[in-house]
Amino acid sequence: MATHVKNTHRLSLAMYTTEHCEDIPTDILVQVGEAKFPLHKYCEGNLANLTHGFLTHVALTSLSGAITVLKSCEHLLPVAQRLNIVNQRVDVVSAKACNEAVFPSCSPPNWWAEELTNLHITFFQKIIDSMKSHGAKTITIACAITTYAKISLPSIIFNRSTDGIIKSPISDLSFTSRHKKREILDSLVALLPDETQQPIISINFLCSLLRVEQNGNYRRKLEKQISAILEHATVDDLLILSLRFDGERLRDMESVRRIVMGFVEKEKSRSSDAMLRVAKTIDAYLSEIARDTEVSISHGIANLVPKNVREVDDRLYRAIDLYLQAHPNMDEIEREKVCNAMDPLKLSMEARLHASQNKRLPLQIVLHTLYFDQLQVRSGQSTPSAQNMRLQVNADAKLAKENEELRHELLWMKMYVTIRWALK
Repeated sequence: MATHVKNTHRLSLAMYTTEHCEDIPTDILVQVGEAKFPLHKYCEGNLANLTHGFLTHVALTSLSGAITVLKSCEHLLPVAQRLNIVNQRVDVVSAKACNEAVFPSCSPPNWWAEELTNLHITFFQKIIDSMKSHGAKTITIACAITTYAKISLPSIIFNRSTDGIIKSPISDLSFTSRHKKREILDSLVALLPDETQQPIISINFLCSLLRVEQNGNYRRKLEKQISAILEHATVDDLLILSLRFDGERLRDMESVRRIVMGFVEKEKSRSSDAMLRVAKTIDAYLSEIARDTEVSISHGIANLVPKNVREVDDRLYRAIDLYLQAHPNMDEIEREKVCNAMDPLKLSMEARLHASQNKRLPLQIVLHTLYFDQLQVRSGQSTPSAQNMRLQVNADAKLAKENEELRHELLWMKMYVTIRWALK
């Protein structure tokens, strides 16, 4: 009597097993529901032929069906991989995904990318590599990766709740979940296309990944990609890297510094509008973090942007003033270091008026602004010419030297008076 094998979910392997194994008995019947199928490999209506026909003419004709078949292979590893089932199904899925990306058959247009999120990250990697070999555009690859990340890693993609607190980081998860999320994160970063001059992947998304990525190589890759398109960044994008998950500031701004350094190094050989946009973004960013008592901007990213890039230094002055408010115990030398990134000659009239009365600024900066205004009054010009500007700078440098000598003399007189009082 024939042997019966009931309701196995491994039917997709039957075709390959019967073709590759010489020791299968010829009298085995596989029962699925009420139907019975002979497993004999030379029988015309055997399970292998029926399965092959079903997969070819039904399951693999649509992207969703092909993904379902591929997903069923997750429980059949490593046999499915050894029998080349996985690679064949990956090729089918990637080809259909590429076609849907160009000619979408459903709504929304990126529905195909959402379908790919049903697969394990290992299979997703294979599909992305296969799509690249099929000639998929970079924007198509980016769409698939960002969609997979937003669905698989919703807790790390930057998103503020109504109370302004960022969602929980990976470190708050259990060990198993944390390991799984790290695997997904590292795999997605590895799949990211190389850096380009166009923001194919949003900086917000890249910063969200960089904020939680711990692998040094992957962090450098993300920093290079952000640096390449930094001109398109906003203040909120950079703040992602400077916020804790509880909404507090981060003390470490090394990533932001390296990103800005990379951009400046690339753009320094030419005068570009991109550098000016980045300078404005950096100044606004410094204003946002200036009130943090743990942050130091005296030798930070403010000095990375060349001074000749900014048309006016009003935004930078605002950031410096906020910083001095948050650090009232700084001495004169420390305040001068903070103000070193700013050119007082490039402040607007309103900013100079404010600076001339600002007691938080070091004396040298205040004298700069006062002397500049007096020189304008004397010259009868509201906007000095380039030649006058050079004269002003030279005169200002001479005045700064005289101020320094005067400061030393005042200190000496103070010491003298103190000694006289002590001797009485």
